[in-house]
Amino acid sequence: MSDIKKVVLAYSGGLDTSVMIPWLKEHYNNCEIIAVSADVGQGDELDGLEEKAIKTGASKLYIADLTDEFVDEYIFPTLKAGADYEGYLLGTSFARPIIAKRIVEIALEEGADAIAHGCTGKGNDQVRFELAIKAFAPQMKIIAPWRTWELKSREDEIAYAEAHNIPLKINRETNYSKDKNLWHLSHEGLDLEDPANEPTYEKDGFLEMSVSPLKAPDAPTYVTIDFEKGVPVAVDGKKMKGSDIIRTLNAIGGKNGIGLLDLVENRLVGMKSRGVYETPGGAILYHAHRVLETLTLDKDTLHEKSRLAITFGELVYNGKWYTPLREALSAFVDVTQEHVTGSVKLRLYKGNIMNAAVTSPYSLYSENIATFGESDYDQMDSQGFINLFGLPLKVQAMRKQGLLKP
Repeated sequence: MSDIKKVVLAYSGGLDTSVMIPWLKEHYNNCEIIAVSADVGQGDELDGLEEKAIKTGASKLYIADLTDEFVDEYIFPTLKAGADYEGYLLGTSFARPIIAKRIVEIALEEGADAIAHGCTGKGNDQVRFELAIKAFAPQMKIIAPWRTWELKSREDEIAYAEAHNIPLKINRETNYSKDKNLWHLSHEGLDLEDPANEPTYEKDGFLEMSVSPLKAPDAPTYVTIDFEKGVPVAVDGKKMKGSDIIRTLNAIGGKNGIGLLDLVENRLVGMKSRGVYETPGGAILYHAHRVLETLTLDKDTLHEKSRLAITFGELVYNGKWYTPLREALSAFVDVTQEHVTGSVKLRLYKGNIMNAAVTSPYSLYSENIATFGESDYDQMDSQGFINLFGLPLKVQAMRKQGLLKP
């Protein structure tokens, strides 16, 4: 501990990291704490953060604006892959690598002796942060107070904060563990720890990005998304950058109760965990992208891509963004997206997403071939196809019945 003079702390201003500034100074010989917060689109959560960090003992606070890079280099590659994890759209998972990368850059610039984070020893985020740190600063010391400190629960943390006059935006009754960025908001803890408890979707203040489908409008909302090579580029005909597309769809989807997920997932560390996720814009984009791929990808590519999407999602969930396999899968995905260009129109109604229309200049669908009416398709072609396709089955049956000639 005496070797550690300067620590860079991944600082969100939430309960864990708010408590950690004074705790680190108490337990590491009054070392200098440099706080680093990443703006990945969490909005007003960053308000007043600098004053709070310095008042609680940090020497300075960096706020890194990473939102557009987060969207373009992490969210959209994952969207193009169609990757999720057990239905979860990876909102926390792909935010951690970009945050950790910037923290390492600052730690190296500042000549820090260690990087600290507020992840618990039970969760996935500790793995995501530390794998990213190892990818860019393999010799850097890592401090993870949750593994060693005397505070055994979030209630203990609140008591510590109160004793040290650390201002908090939560209390014991609203003490959900939350993570918010442009893409999503997650809720864990309190009553959600028992899967028998229904989430309080209609309770004021529980949902932040969405409304309960019960409170959504009684009339449907239509929305059209344009894609170029798998990347969303416009909403309702209006071109905009990626982060603004997500903001726009968050507002539209949230109003209609889109993107709520109540999931008991399998954490990387081995336990099952229950969480509630709000991903309104993301749910719309994933749905629209899948619809466009049904029109523009051939069967073999579509099916193989779906299989590899599971692997891609597991890599992201498990903190392996900066790995050769993830990079190789992204290269594969980019090839598959060459013709995923077109427009998808959806109807949103009380939590549901329904297809309304899909068009593409690269469509593989031919009404002339598929129609039940007269077409250029020769139906007699199917007879020879079936004979060849079914030949192994026919030969086995003939053998069983003693009809097969040597």
